[in-house]
Amino acid sequence: RSLFFFFFFFCPVSDLALESNPSDHPRASTIFLSKSQTDVREKRKSNHINHVSPGQLTKKYSSCSTIFIDDSTVSQPNLRSTIKCVTLAIFYHIKNRDSDRSLDIFDEKSHPLTREEVPDDYYKHDPDHKHIYRFVRTLFSAAQLTAECAIVTLVYLERLLTYAEIDICPSNWKRIVLGAILLASKVWDDQAVWNVDYCQILKDITVEDMNEMERHFLELLQFNINVPASVYAKYYFDLRSLADDNNLSFLLEPLSKERAQKLEAISRLCEDKYKDLSKAAMRRSFSADNLVGIRRSNAILS
Repeated sequence: RSLFFFFFFFCPVSDLALESNPSDHPRASTIFLSKSQTDVREKRKSNHINHVSPGQLTKKYSSCSTIFIDDSTVSQPNLRSTIKCVTLAIFYHIKNRDSDRSLDIFDEKSHPLTREEVPDDYYKHDPDHKHIYRFVRTLFSAAQLTAECAIVTLVYLERLLTYAEIDICPSNWKRIVLGAILLASKVWDDQAVWNVDYCQILKDITVEDMNEMERHFLELLQFNINVPASVYAKYYFDLRSLADDNNLSFLLEPLSKERAQKLEAISRLCEDKYKDLSKAAMRRSFSADNLVGIRRSNAILS
């Protein structure tokens, strides 16, 4: 783990992190949302041609007397809804991929996750959304990971595809997703899940395989594991747009007095947290110009 943090703080990132890369720049459009738009447009066109009725409206809208709100915020996303959206984004990545470019370290035939024999035509069949969701949900549930970790996982996944110039496809999607989750859990969560812990979840994989995959993943990311707040927020709201386009509704409930007080408390807590972080950053970046008025203490030699 010490090696992991050495690369995080000291290894430089190349000029590949350009403004066109959504995982690095907040103004660049996320890849998954762009890939999903083709299916969304075709679905809407088909419904229009076939005169398909949207059916009974199930979405709730706020009025002057009642405000409907879900329990997902950018600072505290709903875990179940976030995993559904992230796995749907992965599904669109696989379904609408440009090619089948891959690397051996992520190939499930070369590095199987289970002892079950991998079929010869394993690379031909795209997984459906439910299959991807079950795989990710199992990992998040067993490792007790957070919804924020799921969003960072998607950021790392798109960064890998861009930096390494590969595609996520039927032959490699499980290992790429596993590698992204592995890194995201170490960077985001204070109490990180160790590689050996994942071997308890995926009982047929070895620690050596996990370590090798993590090392390759970091190298392909050029050790750039930084996720700016603006990039994180962009991915969160684009995932909400993806949910809206695919009728993955967030559970809406009337805003009660108790929920309003809870949201206010969370907002105040986050505000205090960011103030503390800002003060800490100021202390760390104390410039030489401010040293004039500092009293010098006598050195004690022993």
